[in-house]
Amino acid sequence: MKNIEANVVLDAKGLSCPMPIVKTKRAMDHLESGQVLEVQATDKGSKADIKAWADSTGNQYLGIIEEGEVLKHYLRKSSNEETNEKKHPNLINNEEFEKKLEENDDIVVLDVRETAEFAFNHIPGANSMPLGELEQRIGELNKDAEIYVICRTGNRSDLAAQKLAENGCTNVINVVPGMSQWTGKTTGINQ
Repeated sequence: MKNIEANVVLDAKGLSCPMPIVKTKRAMDHLESGQVLEVQATDKGSKADIKAWADSTGNQYLGIIEEGEVLKHYLRKSSNEETNEKKHPNLINNEEFEKKLEENDDIVVLDVRETAEFAFNHIPGANSMPLGELEQRIGELNKDAEIYVICRTGNRSDLAAQKLAENGCTNVINVVPGMSQWTGKTTGINQ
């Protein structure tokens, strides 16, 4: 296979979410429209995360090549007219969300982190649906339910909330900053 020419190569190996996306955003900010960025990552979650980030910003996700443990993502920077990073408008902070959980046990909590992250630590009763599986599994959700989406930092959950809203879910709320600063009840393998 012929090597793909990239204008810039970004080393994000050994980093976990949200750092590959943070570094990708910074690198894309310095590219000219039409230039290609190669992001080298080892975080398996980057397969869904980087594509979802590119889709939400209007940049073009060209594809991925796997070479052993290294995932090489290729993105093309769109012009300013094409690029418009979206954010899901409905947010709730951790403290308000914890109160909601205490008041109402009929809430759907959708955790979009990778299954390993979920297994070690999650909110009791949360549903695990990693971001990379979301499109195939949206049919499992009641589109009229109040759905609170959570991840580690609020980035993946923002992308998931946008995707759910685009697919007909009417009451989706992103929990920010998410599990990285969660002080409420949790359960998991070691608990």
